[in-house]
Amino acid sequence: MEGTEGLKRRQILGYTALGVIILVGLIYPKQLVGFGHSLVGILLPLILGAALAYILDLLCSRIEKWYFPRSQRKIVVKTRRVVSLLLTFLIVILVIALILRLVLPQFGKALSEFFAAMPLIAQHFVKWVQQTDQLPLIQKQLSSVTLDWSSIESKVMKYFTSGLGGILGSTVTVFSTVAKGAFDGVLALIFAIYMLSSKEKLLRNIKRVGKAFIKPSWQRPLHHVLSTTHQVFSSFIVGQVTEAVILGTLCMIGMWLFRFPYAVSIGAFVGMMALIPIFGAWIGAAVGCLLIGVNDPVKALLFIVFILALQQLEGHLIYPKVVGTSIGLPGLWVLAAITVGSGLGGFLGILLGVPVVATGYRLLSQATTAKLKS
Repeated sequence: MEGTEGLKRRQILGYTALGVIILVGLIYPKQLVGFGHSLVGILLPLILGAALAYILDLLCSRIEKWYFPRSQRKIVVKTRRVVSLLLTFLIVILVIALILRLVLPQFGKALSEFFAAMPLIAQHFVKWVQQTDQLPLIQKQLSSVTLDWSSIESKVMKYFTSGLGGILGSTVTVFSTVAKGAFDGVLALIFAIYMLSSKEKLLRNIKRVGKAFIKPSWQRPLHHVLSTTHQVFSSFIVGQVTEAVILGTLCMIGMWLFRFPYAVSIGAFVGMMALIPIFGAWIGAAVGCLLIGVNDPVKALLFIVFILALQQLEGHLIYPKVVGTSIGLPGLWVLAAITVGSGLGGFLGILLGVPVVATGYRLLSQATTAKLKS
């Protein structure tokens, strides 16, 4: 009897607290949203650290399996986690450094050559228009136009200087922003390292808390949902990396076969940008077009045709097959998830749209199958 009364009392308190929270949200929505933003800002380093740890663990776990898996020697067992962590960070740093080393120098060179060639390009265009009899109206307009490139350059520099000053503000503001970003990054990295180094203990503690505070009837469904979510997200990340490597390699080989310049640099950059679902390759294509167009505009146009064909192959065959198959999501739903995710959450929605929809799709499919069998 006392147990029943205690249960009712806890239920009443729980519903009362929920009602108070809803009432506060309806009366003070702006304050509640502001509090949520402040809380997310405080917890952001920890959130980023947890996400980084989850992604790096996919590689770290594989390295641990390759690091003398059958050896029972104490030195091997004790150093397995440390060596795996060091190799994981080393591989990631080397890959990023290699890609930036291939892309940044070529991009900076092409950008400087592009602005240096602009006056000559404009002169050739004006000369071509003046020699064309079918464009009398444009000829008349251009005859009255004189371009002072020195004046244009000074105005552009003045605009960027004033605009930059308006955006960045004072030196103190810039320093505080950079310092906070660096501090959050370092804190997230440290948090990720701690999580990876003691992930087994952390999982055991989470399970203990779950058993203590979650009803037994809820534990199994919750474990199933979390397990499915982990399977889908890990498969999505591995599939996304695999797709990026395939696309970058195909771009590099195709550019080499068609004699396009900067094949290695552009291929590496396209592959890196392909980590962003569907739309990332377009960013790589724009940079590649700029790099090629500085030296040979005709080849830049041909490169656009090539990248469009490669995009069709990537969007309709490689991405749905590699990523869609790895997470068990049909190609149609992959495209739908990216479209809806981009509309709802922008860049973050593009990244998370596919695994979130794939998780819901798999859970719904399993629930439907179980319901039909019962």
